[in-house]
This record gives sequence, structure tokens and C-alpha cells, in this order.
Amino acid sequence: MRRSGSMMFAVLLLLVAGCAIGNAQGSAPALTVSNADNAWMLVSSALVLMMTGPGLALFYGGLVRKKNVLSVMMQSFAMMALVTLLWALVSYSLAFDAGTSFIGGLHHAFMRDVALTPDPDYGATIPVQTFMVYQLMFAIITPALITGAFAERMKFSAMAVFLMLWSLVVYSPMAHMVWGKGGLLNAALGGAISTLDFAGGTVVHITSGVSALVCAIYLGKRLGYPHEPAPPHSVVLSFIGACLLWVGWFGFNAGSALSSGALATSAFVNTHFATAGAAMSWAAAEWIRNKKPSALGAISGAVAGLVAITPAAGFVQPMWAIVIGIFAGVCCYFMVAKVKHMFGYDDALDAFGVHGVGGTLGAILTGIFASSAINPMFKDAAGNPLPSGLIEGNGHQLLNQLGGVAIAWGISIVGTLVLLFVVDKTIGLRVSPSEEIEGLDITQHGEEGYDRVA
Repeated sequence: MRRSGSMMFAVLLLLVAGCAIGNAQGSAPALTVSNADNAWMLVSSALVLMMTGPGLALFYGGLVRKKNVLSVMMQSFAMMALVTLLWALVSYSLAFDAGTSFIGGLHHAFMRDVALTPDPDYGATIPVQTFMVYQLMFAIITPALITGAFAERMKFSAMAVFLMLWSLVVYSPMAHMVWGKGGLLNAALGGAISTLDFAGGTVVHITSGVSALVCAIYLGKRLGYPHEPAPPHSVVLSFIGACLLWVGWFGFNAGSALSSGALATSAFVNTHFATAGAAMSWAAAEWIRNKKPSALGAISGAVAGLVAITPAAGFVQPMWAIVIGIFAGVCCYFMVAKVKHMFGYDDALDAFGVHGVGGTLGAILTGIFASSAINPMFKDAAGNPLPSGLIEGNGHQLLNQLGGVAIAWGISIVGTLVLLFVVDKTIGLRVSPSEEIEGLDITQHGEEGYDRVA
């Protein structure tokens, strides 16, 4: 605990020092800023933040036992604060400054030259600061998703240090490769492997989901798992959280159009349609297998649909979005209900089964169903749209999608393993058996979510 406290103090010192460095802010917005686009992007930023707290906090909080509800919610809340500070210091620069094909530079460290004027590469009608804060909300929720895998057994101090390092080592490079200037996978700016990822299938969901699987395997199972039952203590909380995620996801996907135009409408509609399809397909699969559709299954299916449509939201026709959602609901249900138990790993809240699998499926299906009529990403020398996906005759795009998926999996596995090993050998990862039995609310935070008498 003393070491982690010293690290937090060092971050504060860096923040103070950065005030002298981060100097060049635009003195006045340029006339090219669209007030309508800017308003939409600020609202979208707030919606994406809502996805972490309260959306994810409630969704995950309801899925654990009563003795751990605050610890899980606190982990999501901690990411809202810690990742924000890290983003201001260096993470944004590593993700979106021009650099190599794999990582950005340090020119924007301490918010240097993050101006109130637009950068056409990152939104021609919104200030760079708006783009920056919008992307920050993605950087916040991504590591928060990983906490579902190691719920009820990781120390709070270890969680904070590990996920801050993970944001630097895994998230920032992946965000740069897919969305940053000069990024290896950036389809919009001519990357060597043009991967279509509208709102974060590879950057957010594959990285968090695969890293979650690595965490679950590295830490080992919870005490008593799977022989002792550990049912959700409040499906009601999870239900509310899932509905907030569904609403917030419109900012996540439709906001990724970076304007308030027709492309945002397309992403909005696709997001909603895919989510409905996935909720029903998961519920149907559960109904067939268990003779009853559960509320938990329906909301889990909805989240799976939201995940799978994320990379495709701004590239596909609405009916294909429903197809993607149906595939996601069935596949993610199979991973959670069958595969996890077959292999015996303890992904406590199914972060890998939903985000890792759903993100991978969505990224691949984007390469199949992407339509140039929705978003003409590729053009010939005369400016005419070229085919986008396999159904339009561009089979090479499916190979690019597979390449992007492979890179995201590789970075996530290697980066997470190294960081877990380092944190484990320095401050330790897992709470003691007695602390795990008593519950992380008391042992890590000294408080309880519920009155013991209740």
C-alpha cells in the first residue's frame, strides 16, 4: 500500500510540473467550428462517461456477492479519476500525437497544443479539446471492463497500478495504431493494414476482453469456484446498469462519427438494431436450453450486441446490423454457458466471453458486411467509392480485419502477462484467503454496501 501511495504522489507532482509545460491553448475557437457538431460531441462524451459510472458500475456491482459490491463499483469509479489524470499527462499524446506506426509521440504531453481549434485529421468541425475529451471517455471504460474478470479477488492497490500501466502499454499503442496519425491499422489515414473499426471493436473490446482472460487465468479461481455457488446479489442493479449502457452506447457509437450528420444517424440506428437482435437471440438460446429466458441473460445479450456492433456501426446497413447482433447473442451465450465451464477458467463477470468474443466477432463481420453506400472509406484515383467489404467484392478487407484482430490479441496477451508479472512481484496482486472470505468491501475499503442486519 505504501508503494502504491508513493506512486500516486509522484503522479500529482508530475501534474503540477506539467502546468508549466502545457502552455499553448488556442485563444479563440476558429470560425470553422460547427456549434451543432461540437454540442453533439460534448453530449456524446457525457454519454460515454455515463457508461462507466453508473452504467458499468451498476452492471458489474449487481453481479457480485453483497460483500464485494462496493469494491467492484469503486474500481470503475477509480478509472474515471486515474485514467483522466494519466490521459492529461501522457496517454493522449501517446495515442494521438503523430509518431511511429505503433505509438504516438510526446508533443501533446501535459496537454501541450491541445487547442480549441480543429485538426482535420481528428474532426474538421470540432475543437481538438473536444476530440481529446471524447477519446478520454473510451480510455476510461476500456480498463474498467477488465475488472469484471478478476472481481472479488484482486487488491485495490494492485488493480490501480496494473490498469494505469495497462493503459500506457496496451491501450495507447492500440488506439494509435487504429485511430492515430500514421497508425499501422488506420484505414482513414492510409495505414499499411487498413482495419475498419468505427468505434472500438479492436481498440476497446478485444484488448479489454482478451486481457481479462489473461487476468482470470493468471490470478486463478476465486475460493470455492466453481463448487460453491456465487450468484449475483442483485440482478435489479445489473438490469439498471445494462439499460444505462444501452443508452450511453449511442454516444459511444454514434458519437464516433465526430459530427451530427447522417453517419451519426446510421451508427445510432445500427447500434439499436444490433442490440435488440442480440438480446433476443441470447434469450432464445437460453430459453431453448433452460426452458426459461432470464432477465440476466437478456441484458447480457444486449451488452454482447452493443459490443459486436461497435466496430461496424458506421459501416453497415441496418439489416446487417441485426444479423451481427443475432450472431453475437448466440456466440457469446455459448462462450459463457459452455466454453468457460469446459476450460474451467474463472472469468467472474464474463468480460472475455462478452467483450473479447463479441469484439472479435464484430471486427470480423465488419469486413464482411461493410458497405461503401454507408461509409465510402476507400476511393480510386478519380474519387469514386471502392467496395468496402466482402459482400461488395472486397475480400482483401476481411484479411485486413483478421490482421487487426491478431495484432490486438497479441498485444493484449503479451502486454497483460508482463504487467501482471511485474505488479505481482512488486506489490502483489491477490488479497489473502481470509480477506477474500470476509469480502473486499471491508478489507479493501473499510465499509459495506449494505447494513449487515438488512
